Amino acid sequence: MKPWDGAVLAAVLGAALTSSGAAAQPAGSTPGTLRVLVNPGDSSEQSRFALYSAWRAAVEQALRKQQVAGIDIVLSSDATADLGATRAGIHDVFVGPAHVVGSAVRYGYQPVLGLDKPVQAVLVVPKDSPVNNLAQAQGKRLGLPLQDSVVTYLIRGEVNAANTTIKRHFASIYDTRYQDALLPCLQVRRCDVVGVEKAVFDRWVTAGEPIKAIMESKPVPGLSLAIKEGARPGAEALQVALAEAPQFAALLRGESTKAVAHKSEDYKYVATLGYFTPRALPGATVVDAKAVAQLMQDGATYVDTRTEAEFKASHVPGAVLVPYVEKSAKDADFDAKLDKFEVAKLGPNKNAQLVFACNGPECWKSFKAAHAAIKSGYTKVYWFRGGLPEWRSSGMKYDAAAAQ
Repeated sequence: MKPWDGAVLAAVLGAALTSSGAAAQPAGSTPGTLRVLVNPGDSSEQSRFALYSAWRAAVEQALRKQQVAGIDIVLSSDATADLGATRAGIHDVFVGPAHVVGSAVRYGYQPVLGLDKPVQAVLVVPKDSPVNNLAQAQGKRLGLPLQDSVVTYLIRGEVNAANTTIKRHFASIYDTRYQDALLPCLQVRRCDVVGVEKAVFDRWVTAGEPIKAIMESKPVPGLSLAIKEGARPGAEALQVALAEAPQFAALLRGESTKAVAHKSEDYKYVATLGYFTPRALPGATVVDAKAVAQLMQDGATYVDTRTEAEFKASHVPGAVLVPYVEKSAKDADFDAKLDKFEVAKLGPNKNAQLVFACNGPECWKSFKAAHAAIKSGYTKVYWFRGGLPEWRSSGMKYDAAAAQ
């Protein structure tokens, strides 16, 4: 086989080192040290260490050839901690599953490449189960990989998007490190439904297991690499190098596969899943910008739940400011008692048409305010999930401080 060009990786990592020279240094590290984190994702302990060792050997070999010193490569098995590290920008390079790299993309990293085997999460039940969808699984016993698994992350996000939570929706949770351990859980009926990778489900079906899938997530990239923004030339060089050397990816997985170039758009779904608001709100009608414009023309009140400063900077003409002071978690099970919202400012008419909005799908204030209005007895509640960003992108007129 054609040897893998380690010099190209060295150029990429050298660019990353240069671009991150001013980055904050974690305790115990040497200034100028290139920080690389490798999380092999959902693997057995043996496979996890083999994947880590492959990445480490490749990086170190490349750097030795280029006489680059100062590198700190760490193995991680805690994706939850890694998600926090992406926000803090602690590492210069992340190698990890889609939810870790997706979070890195949100916080200023550039996806470079990944294995060409996407991951998809599915909920699985016995074939003779009367459960055929997520709604019918309410009150059932759920089996999942551990919380830092990309499978668990995807399923939690999809459940949240359905305006519920795993804790609320299921009677109990059984978790295990290895996905194959969830099949016996179904077989002995300790679990009513389990969550696994689609590849694992397909393998079970091929083996003749009497099971069926009742929910699927969208596919997300497999094990991938992201680098701090600013190393774009090196990133593109690395894409070329791995496209010419598919045996490197084969080394990582021990199977026939190849590396493919990735873009930020590839992570849009996983980067927002579990962070964005649910797609629906019982008791409210979800509306788009065009519908909002018609509602306001018909006399509806646009309730802007953002801060006063945000409202003064830019708002929909005719909007009424009723700030939602948010202290609770951005979660469908949020504790409204921690927040402050003056429902009385919505007016005494419980049949008034009210449109609640804030700063788009990732803003929970309008979701929570609409929920408060419904709970207080308002009967014509509309939720403009897209908020001001959608209003502007739709070409609608808006009031802005700079334009006054």
